[in-house]
Amino acid sequence: MEVVKKLNVPINYLFDVFEQSIQSDILAQTGKKLTEDEFTNFEYVKEFSKNNKATIHIEKYVRGQVYAYSTHTDKNTISVKYEVRSVDEQTSELRYSENIVSNGYLQKINDAFVGFIWGLLKKKRFKEMLNQIEQEYTG
Repeated sequence: MEVVKKLNVPINYLFDVFEQSIQSDILAQTGKKLTEDEFTNFEYVKEFSKNNKATIHIEKYVRGQVYAYSTHTDKNTISVKYEVRSVDEQTSELRYSENIVSNGYLQKINDAFVGFIWGLLKKKRFKEMLNQIEQEYTG
């Protein structure tokens, strides 16, 4: 899945949102409070439920440029990348990409089928989230 969207927010505001989300998740899962400089290559286990967990690996975090992470489960690996560029002082362009690599033949078939259906809904929800970020910006 890939989404490219211009946002009426400065690039630093967008990275403030990323930073807050990352710090909140890491604190909730590990009890650790990290700085942005410590994000790249940080890895932790996230529990979704008692029997459902994943390893999150922050591949790269460079404020004003990129935020990339991967989620590893026993069923698949999901790689996500946010690439951002500044259009002007009040506008950013975000390129979101997501790639799923499934473990095993049956999982690949299942992910392909479910991915098609969920992909449409996921893209819509992602765009709604970006619109909400724009609306919350009070700059």
